[in-house]
Amino acid sequence: MGNLKNGLIAVTVPLPSVAFYLIFLHYYHRYPITEIDSSSTAPPYGPYHHLWTWCFLHPLLLANLLFFFNVNVLFWLISLIQSSHWMIDLYWTVIPVMLAHYYATYPSARYNIWRSTIVIFLTWVWSIRLTHNYFRREKWEWGAREDWRFTDMRKRYVKHWWWLSFFAVYVSQQVFLIGICLPMYSVHSVEKPWNVWDSIATIVCMCGITVAYFADTQLHDFVTRNNALKELGVPLVPNLDKGLWRYSRHPNYFGEQLWWWGLVIFGWNVGHGWTFIGSLINSLCLAYVTVLVERRMMKQEYRADAYRLYQKTTSVWIPWFKSSLTGGKDKST
Repeated sequence: MGNLKNGLIAVTVPLPSVAFYLIFLHYYHRYPITEIDSSSTAPPYGPYHHLWTWCFLHPLLLANLLFFFNVNVLFWLISLIQSSHWMIDLYWTVIPVMLAHYYATYPSARYNIWRSTIVIFLTWVWSIRLTHNYFRREKWEWGAREDWRFTDMRKRYVKHWWWLSFFAVYVSQQVFLIGICLPMYSVHSVEKPWNVWDSIATIVCMCGITVAYFADTQLHDFVTRNNALKELGVPLVPNLDKGLWRYSRHPNYFGEQLWWWGLVIFGWNVGHGWTFIGSLINSLCLAYVTVLVERRMMKQEYRADAYRLYQKTTSVWIPWFKSSLTGGKDKST
């Protein structure tokens, strides 16, 4: 019953933003901006034409306002009722797709059709991969649990968490998500012809998605096997160091970063190099998360020694040859 309830909440919660945007599009398809005289109060513009004109002129600001009220405020209120912030994890995989289509369908959008189509297609592929991994990890349930970092903060801040969570969980996500999706805005702001840099960006994005998929699949298989061993009451395998994890301690993070920095190349190529700021902030945050994850691993007694050795021999993010304790390359198979 709880799974069905959470599913219904997740499906219906973005409807306020979707409805507002559809009304906005309907208005501008019927009354293009060129027909609007901002000094006029006569029909068909009515008392709201200033609002629609403002929306037309400020696509990034409108995206931020919709995010603030529909995600920050509404998701936060729901989380207070449910005592769980599970939904922001799920929507991390969905919001970039919504933003890509938002920028592409905006009345003022200008873009090369090939670049737009490929960026949207790649965003869908990325989203499907990450959404599949989310549900696979959560055993195909909606809202089974919240991110362990939020749970830790809940225990740490206790009585203040109800209001701190608004900023720590939701406002912060607005900075990250709107920021890393800035290249999608730039792609739909310039009609520059497709060139070799777009091809390079496409390859980087595809490599990122592929690396992240295999890394997450290998991690899922490892966790599944360890859970089976735990049920049998036999010792667990302390550390995953096979496949991509042999060459990187966090290949899933590396793949995710490749994806977002591939989008930055798209933005840079159309003259909006400033859009790198979102991916830079996200990478810095992920570096901090990496530290937290490794500290958590070291607190687990059965794997602490093995993981300490793993840290000494294996690259953090970028896949590379394993090193021996003396600094040379590992010749083992």
